[in-house]
Amino acid sequence: MFGLLDPDDRNPGRNSALDARSIPASLRSLAESAPYFQPSRELVDAVNVALAVGTPLLLTGEPGTGKTQVAHYLAWYFDAPLFPLYVRSTATADDLFYRFDAVAYLHAGNDPAIDREDLPKVKKQLVEQGKGPLWQAYETDRTAVVLIDEIDKASRDFPNDLLNAIDQYEFAVPELGDRITCKGAPPMVLITSNSERRLPEPFLRRCIVHHIALDDELIKRAVRARQGDFPDLDQAFCDAAIDRFAELRSHELRKRPATGELLTWLAVLSARGDVTREDIEQSSLRDLPALSALIKDHEDLDMLR
Repeated sequence: MFGLLDPDDRNPGRNSALDARSIPASLRSLAESAPYFQPSRELVDAVNVALAVGTPLLLTGEPGTGKTQVAHYLAWYFDAPLFPLYVRSTATADDLFYRFDAVAYLHAGNDPAIDREDLPKVKKQLVEQGKGPLWQAYETDRTAVVLIDEIDKASRDFPNDLLNAIDQYEFAVPELGDRITCKGAPPMVLITSNSERRLPEPFLRRCIVHHIALDDELIKRAVRARQGDFPDLDQAFCDAAIDRFAELRSHELRKRPATGELLTWLAVLSARGDVTREDIEQSSLRDLPALSALIKDHEDLDMLR
C-alpha cells in the first residue's frame, strides 16, 4: 500500500486505495499509544513522589521525548479521566479554571426577549459552559489527571497565576460570587515544558521536577515497546536504524529528531518493504530512505546535503 502517489500513473480512480490506508493507531493517537509507553525508573520515582505529596509534576525535555505521553500513560494506567489544556501564547490561568463569554452575556442583557430577572441564570449558564480542565477535574467523583501542556509557551505571569489553585485546590468565580473547591481527592497535575525559557522560581518550588533526557536506553525501550508498529523490521534492522538516528542527532541541527520521529521513521520503513539493513548502514545521512520523517527543518536538510 506504500507509494500511493505516482505522478507517472495518469489513471484516475485511486480513492479506494487512499481510503484503504492502514496507519498504526499508536502513531495517530496518544491515548492509543499509552499502553506502550516505557517510563524510566527515575520517572516512576518522580511520579510516585508527586502522587504521595499531592504536588504538580513538571516534566522538562526537548520536544519528542514523550512528556505529553506521560499524562496519557497515567490516565491509562490508573483508568483516570484526563483533562488537558494545550497552552498557547495567548493562554491565561482562566483557561485552566473557566472562560466566561462576556460578549454573549452583553448580548443577553440587551435582548428584549430575555427577562432581566433571568440574567443571573444566563450568567450562571455561561460560566458553566466554559468550565476548564481544573474545574472539570474538581467535579469528578474520582481522581483525575490534569495536563498543562507546554507551559513555557504562555506569558511569564501564567505559572504564578496557577499557584493558589494548585496549592489550595480552589479558585474564585467572581461572576457567581463563589469559590470552586475540589470535592474529592485532588487531581494529579502534570505540566510539560520544552525549556524554551526558565519558569519562575516560586512556581518551580511548588513542583516536583523531572527532566526526560533522550538517551540510548530510552530510545531502545521505546522501539521495543512499539515493535508492533513496524512488524516487518527485525532486531538487526532496528539496531542499525537506531545507530544512524544517533549519528544524525550528533550533528549540530536546528531541530534534532527525537523519539517520536524515530518511531515514525521505522513505521515508514516497515511499510515501504523495499529497504534493507544494508541500505540503512551504507547510505550517507543525506541519502537515508524517508529522511523527511526525521528532518523537519530545511536548513538542516541543506546542511546534510
